[in-house]
Amino acid sequence: MLAPDWTDYRILGTGDGLKLERWKDVVLLRPDPQAIWRATVDYSRYDCHARYERDRSGGGRWIVNKPMPDEWRVSWRDYRFIVRPMGFKHTGLFPEQAVNWDRLSGLVNAAARDGRQLRILNLFAYTGASTAVLAKCGAHVTHVDAAKGMVERARQNCMLNAVPQENTRFIIDDCKKFVMREIKRGKSYDAVIMDPPSYGRGASGEVWRMEDDIYDLVRLCKDVAGAPRFFLINSYTTGLQPQTMSNILKLIYPNDGSVDGYEVCLPTEAEGVALPCGCSALLTADTRRYAASSVAAARVT
Repeated sequence: MLAPDWTDYRILGTGDGLKLERWKDVVLLRPDPQAIWRATVDYSRYDCHARYERDRSGGGRWIVNKPMPDEWRVSWRDYRFIVRPMGFKHTGLFPEQAVNWDRLSGLVNAAARDGRQLRILNLFAYTGASTAVLAKCGAHVTHVDAAKGMVERARQNCMLNAVPQENTRFIIDDCKKFVMREIKRGKSYDAVIMDPPSYGRGASGEVWRMEDDIYDLVRLCKDVAGAPRFFLINSYTTGLQPQTMSNILKLIYPNDGSVDGYEVCLPTEAEGVALPCGCSALLTADTRRYAASSVAAARVT
C-alpha cells in the first residue's frame, strides 16, 4: 500500500542500498536495506545536504555537506511534523506510515459520526505522528514510549498541530509494564496501535525480541481491549511477514472482525517502483457488533 498525499516528501532515487530523499527543502541520502537493485540515478549529481554513513561497528554518523537547519517542518495534508536527523539514520518521522494515518483516521472519523470518541492506546509510540493525527481527529490517545526524548517530541508534534490537550495522555514507561498496570486498574480502550522495535532492552535489563515477545504482548492487550474497534501492529523487523502478524491477530481475536495484512511502501520518482518500508496488520471490527459489545466499557480518566 502506497503512502498517499505527500507533497513535502519525495524519494528522488534508489538503489545500491541507498535512497535519496527530499524532505521539503532538504535533501538527504540514507541507507535502505530494501533498495538492493542497481541505482538508476547518479547520487553524486545531487547536491544533498547530508548523508548517513554506516561504520563497521553497526552504528554510523551524519556527514553534513552544506548548511542545513537542525530541524524543520514537513506537511502531510493538514498536519505538520518535526523532522530532525537523529541516530541510526532516523529523522523522527516515517513517511510511509501515512498509509496507516489515512486508514485509522477514517475509522476515528466514522466513530465520531456515530457520536463516539475512541479511546486509543498507542504503544511504542515514538515521536507521535499517529498520536497527533488521531487525537486531532477527535480520539483520546494514550501515548506510551520508554524514551523521554521521544515523548517530548510527540508533545511538540501535537502542539504543532493544535491538538486539544484533553485528547492526549503522555506516558514515559515500559509498554508491557504499563499495560499490566492498566489491567490492574481496570482500564479499557477502544483501539490499540503498536509499533514495537525488533530488539530492545529495558531499564532493568529486560530484553525484548519482536519474534519472541509480540504474541504475548498482543494477548496481554486483549485484557484492556477486549473488543477493539481496531488493532494495528506495525513492524520494521526483517523477515517478519504481514501474514505472520495477521495470524497473531486472528488467533487472539478469532471472532472480532476482519484482518488485513500489507506492506507499507513509498513511491519512487526515478524508477517508478514502490519501495517497501515495513509491514502492518490491521484488525477492523464489525461496527455493529462493536457498538453492542462496548456499551458498558469503562472510560479512561
